[in-house]
Formats: sequence, C-alpha cells, structure tokens
Amino acid sequence: MEYSQISHNLYAFSFSPVKNKLFLLGIMFLLWVYMLYSCVGYCAPMPSLVVDNNRGKETGTGSVVGKRTENNARADLKSRLLPIPPWVDIESDYDEPSVRTSSRDLLNKEIDAYRGVEDWGEMRGEGQRAPEPGAMSSFSNDLGSKKLPQAIIIGVKKGGTRALLEFLRVHPDIRAVGAEPHFFDRNYENGLEWYRELMPKTLEGQITMEKTPSYFVTREAPARISAMSRDTKLIVVVRDPITRAISDYTQTLSKNPDIPTFESLAFKNRTTGLIDTSWSAIQIGIYAKHLDNWLQYFPMGQILFVSGERLISDPAGELGRVQDFLGLKRIITDKHFYFNQTKGFPCLKKAEGSSKPHCLGKTKGRTHPNIHPEVVQRLRDFYRPFNMKFYQMTGHNFGWD
Repeated sequence: MEYSQISHNLYAFSFSPVKNKLFLLGIMFLLWVYMLYSCVGYCAPMPSLVVDNNRGKETGTGSVVGKRTENNARADLKSRLLPIPPWVDIESDYDEPSVRTSSRDLLNKEIDAYRGVEDWGEMRGEGQRAPEPGAMSSFSNDLGSKKLPQAIIIGVKKGGTRALLEFLRVHPDIRAVGAEPHFFDRNYENGLEWYRELMPKTLEGQITMEKTPSYFVTREAPARISAMSRDTKLIVVVRDPITRAISDYTQTLSKNPDIPTFESLAFKNRTTGLIDTSWSAIQIGIYAKHLDNWLQYFPMGQILFVSGERLISDPAGELGRVQDFLGLKRIITDKHFYFNQTKGFPCLKKAEGSSKPHCLGKTKGRTHPNIHPEVVQRLRDFYRPFNMKFYQMTGHNFGWD
C-alpha cells in the first residue's frame, strides 16, 4: 500500500502540466545561454567582423561618445542576436573611434578614411561628400603591408597633379596617399620609417604612390629620392609656364586679395621688361633648369612627362601613357570620363569607392584675372628659349610657343 502511494505521487509530479512547462523552459533557457556564450567566445577574436562596421557618432559639441571595449563588442553582438525594439535609436548606441593626435596619425587617419575628406575636396563636385570606401576596398585596406613608394608625382604645382592622382586611383593596382607628405622637402629629418608609415597598405603586384608637386623645384629632392631607391619612377605634369604662373597667382589671390598685381610681381622693371625670376610663380616654369638637376640622379627613361593640356582634352590618352610607364594594364579608358562643359574639365563617371560622378572641386577652374597682352607676350619671349631646351631634353614638343 505504501509503495503504491509513493508511485502515485511520483506519477502525479512527473505529469504535472505547470511543472512540466517550467522544466522545459529551464532547459531551453540554459541551451540559449550556452549557445550565446559560445558564439561570443568565437566572434570576439575577430574584431573586423564585429566592430569595424560600427561608426562613431558625436554629440552636438563634437565630444566623443565613448570608447569600445571587448565587453562593448560582446554586448554589441548580443544586441544583434536579440530583436531590437522599434523605439530604440540604433545610431545612438554607436561609439566614436578613439581620436589620434600625432601629425603622422592624423595623416594616416585621412588616408584610411578614404585618404582624407579635405584632399578629396579638390576632386569632388560642390556640395558633394567624399565617397565612402566600398566593402572590397575596406577589406583590402586590412591586408598587405606598407611599402615605400615605387612611383612619385613630383610636379609641377598648378600643372594638374591632383587630377592625375585622382584619375589613377581608379586603377585597382594603384594605392596612393591622399595628402601630400612633403617628405623629401620638409620632413626628411623624420626618416624613411616615418615616411613608410604614411603609405597605404598594398598587396603583391600593387604600386604605392604619392604626389608632392614641390619636389620638382627642390634642389635636394633628387638625391634624397635616389638614396631611397634608384628605381623609383617619377611623373611630372607640365603645363604652359605662362598659364601655370597665372593659375598660381590666381590661387594666391583667392587667399589674399590684397597682394600686388600679377604684372608688378612678374617684372623687376616694367619699362625695361626685365622678368623677376626670384618670384616662385615665374621660377617654377623654367622646367629645363629643374630637369637638369634631376638628370644628375635619374635617367630620362625613369621620368614621364604628362601634358597638363592633354590631361584635360584627352584624359584617357594621357592615362594610357601613365599606365604603360608604370607597367600596368590599361584599365582606365574613355569609359571612365565625361567632360563637364560648365567647369571645363573632365570628370570621373565613377570615382573610387563611389557610384556617383565626381569632378574637380570649386578650388579648380577659377577664373583667371585679365593680364595685358603685352605682359603675356613678354613672358612668352622670356620662356621661349627655356621651352625649346625642355623640348629637346624630353624629346617632346608640348606646343607652348
């Protein structure tokens, strides 16, 4: 009788509906916690999959919301696994990446965040934002290694170097620094390792590039670049020296409207017509003189001269020459460009990392001041012998006379 009573009690307990449900729910909860813990443990060592896709968000005063820790990353993963209520502002939970303060890191930040929004401003249309890098671009940025540049755009100022660099960025085998490092003229004392750290990561077969137009007129630059690597390929974008000088002056005038007139700066004596070659806007255009300095360290075969005029009238043609010079397949062709009649410049149909067209920014294509024809003619007479020598040295007539 006693045995029968015990059996009856156990039977009643085991088949109690309420307790049965509680038991099953407990088992399910333990299994869910175990699976969640296992997933977090597996994903935690892979920050690129968990953290990189989260962007920082600043408050109204620009302060940093917070720094992500390993626990934040795990909490973020949990939030992805759990359903998010419709009243939760997802953006408000994103953290701002830590702010870097050193000059080198600031430059790296510009490079990594699509090579600098400020630099992209010269290539974007007015009112447009710099394009975000695509998924494949972000993925490749995390691979490879930083190398010293194999090719450098060394000049000339106001010749079209920014346009050339942005056009070349379309090529998948070219990785370039957005900001101008000015290593071989202003920061050489920082050393080659400092310079290398400024470079983007590249994969096998990709070319690292940078551009600093002032190198071409810096006396020490050829020897310094040669000491880094005698195999460095050099690219110089040249333009009619008179047009270049006026463009140079126009840029300065836009920043400082109180400067003297172009004519007063160009001549030591307007009556005698003596040109002031100490003015940098005039001096830069004496290409033959500067080229002499470079030929002491590099053979002509390692220097490519790009026509600034043809870069506007036939960008695909000039880019074809550059790609051949760099030993790359001709990927950048006519299909990448369209001509903007309003600005008078070619534009990219699709810039790197963007599906939208991009043109040179408002700092490009400024209206030049009217220069008296007599002044232009005197400058033409001044530059003619230097241009002729430059044509002979390069074996190419650029048609400036």
